[in-house]
Amino acid sequence: MSVTAKDLAALIPASFTMGVATAAFQIEGALDKDGRGAAGWDLFAAKPGAIVDDGSPAVACDHYHRMPEDVALMKELGIDSYRFSLSWPRIQPDGKGALNPAGLDFYDRLLDELLASGISPMVTLYHWDTPLPLDQAGGWINRDTAYRLGDFAAIAASAFGDRVARWVTVNEPATVATNGYALGLHSPGESLLLNAFPSVHHQLLGHGLAVQALRSARVPGEIGITNVYSPMVPASGNPLDKLSAGLMDIAQNRLYADPVLTGKYPDVIRAAKFFSSFNHPDEDMAVISQPLDFYGLNYYMPTKVAAGAGEGPVPAGMAEAMGSDLTDSAPGSPFHITAWSDAQTTAYGWPIKPEYMAVALAEMAERYPDLPPVFITEGGASFDDVVVRDRKADRIFIPDERRLRYLAEHLASALEATAPGGVAESIDLRGYYVWSLMDNFEWSAGYRQPFGLIHIDFETLVRTPKASFYWLQEVLASRHPGIPEAATAKVSQS
Repeated sequence: MSVTAKDLAALIPASFTMGVATAAFQIEGALDKDGRGAAGWDLFAAKPGAIVDDGSPAVACDHYHRMPEDVALMKELGIDSYRFSLSWPRIQPDGKGALNPAGLDFYDRLLDELLASGISPMVTLYHWDTPLPLDQAGGWINRDTAYRLGDFAAIAASAFGDRVARWVTVNEPATVATNGYALGLHSPGESLLLNAFPSVHHQLLGHGLAVQALRSARVPGEIGITNVYSPMVPASGNPLDKLSAGLMDIAQNRLYADPVLTGKYPDVIRAAKFFSSFNHPDEDMAVISQPLDFYGLNYYMPTKVAAGAGEGPVPAGMAEAMGSDLTDSAPGSPFHITAWSDAQTTAYGWPIKPEYMAVALAEMAERYPDLPPVFITEGGASFDDVVVRDRKADRIFIPDERRLRYLAEHLASALEATAPGGVAESIDLRGYYVWSLMDNFEWSAGYRQPFGLIHIDFETLVRTPKASFYWLQEVLASRHPGIPEAATAKVSQS
């Protein structure tokens, strides 16, 4: 598939939202400034070897101090909406109790800057930066953390509810539970395997309590949740591979979507309540499954699954990109992830398969007939960007054609799948958010995985838009007549 900016613009419906996304911990820096409390990720990132190259999030992109410059770049880009997260410990340092006025003030200023620039805010309440005192009390294994998130939602609604167009309660509970509590790759670094189930349920309960708090505050903005979705593909026609792919689908996708969208866990999970860690009050399900205004889908790749433990839960190339040797991190696993021999990959080792964006949407449409409107709340790719320096003009240029093509093909796949006659035509697809606005601290991968439309020199913190930035600018300008042509002409042929 080859999609030009103008061809892609022609596919985008008039009411379709185009945005970019970030997360507070990955871009803000200023971890010890102006009264911010510590997060569990602060402690985890300080452990030797936990982060590739021992990269530190202490400064990151310094967005906390450079926010007006970053909003100006968004305005130049021409996006409709910006999805960002609130730093819970910046606003409420202990995760309960007293608030930090400087933290509230920062997000007040950010919201006002966005609205003055004509950019609609989508705010994520929880994007993984659990306040350290809550982490030390058990984090998401502790049911109390769900209630603390509900309280935090009420605080955010009171402070910012008049200016937020859309709320995301929790980002990717699957990643938090799997990487943070089952495998120990992310904060808080627990390797509980099947005993990580409470972290699943308590995040979903926290989502439901946050929805209740936002509704009680009568916020005018729409409310949803977002989770990562990956179609599971058997490695072969072997029945054991098919069974393994089905189990992985339950563990990665349905374990999170079913409770929110149907009010019950998948049958195989409910039948497995002999896992004592998964017991919960039945009335929780009504809280978890409250009606939503939208459902957020983060899509990056499909997953190929084979039976047996294999050499590790992820292919070697992906493990290397993560900076971890995962060959024995899931001993005795009944299935494992295997590589796609026919696919190009991102720098993370993720297969590039834009056609599976349509598969993901079709599976969601089939499984959940009453699915609310959908936003692709994250989509993007990390590549090893080449920085070209023009010494005469004293400037640099980043011709990231692979990222540009990735975004074009995935967005086109989503739009065609949900258009009349498409494989997921019943889905009301409302928007697409590119991950990410800028290169950032990519969790355990540190600074080795650049996803941004904007290059960050992490020594000088200078921002430089990449070719993909100017390409997206052209897409948006072609979709919206009237944006100055000078802003669209730069790099359509990179």
